Amino acid sequence: MHRKRAGIIVETEAYLGPEDLASHARFGPTARTSVMFGPGGVSYVYLCYGIHQMFNVVTGTEGQGQAVLIRAIAPYAGLPDDPSVGRGPGKVTTALALDRSHDRRDLARGALYVAPAQTPDAIATGPRVGVDYAGEWSARPYRFWWRDHPAVSAVRSVSTRRKR
Repeated sequence: MHRKRAGIIVETEAYLGPEDLASHARFGPTARTSVMFGPGGVSYVYLCYGIHQMFNVVTGTEGQGQAVLIRAIAPYAGLPDDPSVGRGPGKVTTALALDRSHDRRDLARGALYVAPAQTPDAIATGPRVGVDYAGEWSARPYRFWWRDHPAVSAVRSVSTRRKR
């Protein structure tokens, strides 16, 4: 939630640290990526291709360099009732009015936060989008999405896990 705008996260991509060749952490801590090596539960917002802001949640423990990119949200509050409003990582930040000034924020409290939610009935997994440069890492099933949700950005299913 941010500025009375909220969405339900329906698609993510995981980035696993320095060994993950698709991750920004692959070069170690830099001025931009040092936040990824800090404690989990903090925002990592960066500019992609000089155009799109990208919103990530730092995960793991301090020193690991892990994060999850928020690829798509479904409108929940303060947004048009249109599944395309947050369909894609650039649209997520536009819908929620996020930019690089929201980098390194504690997501458990404050004006920008991520709240726990219910798990969907079926979660699909597949390869991440736009990381072909990462060799074998590009094919790994580190993209997760709410199966059949209309707000998901790109559908290329590999497997589905049902809620237990």
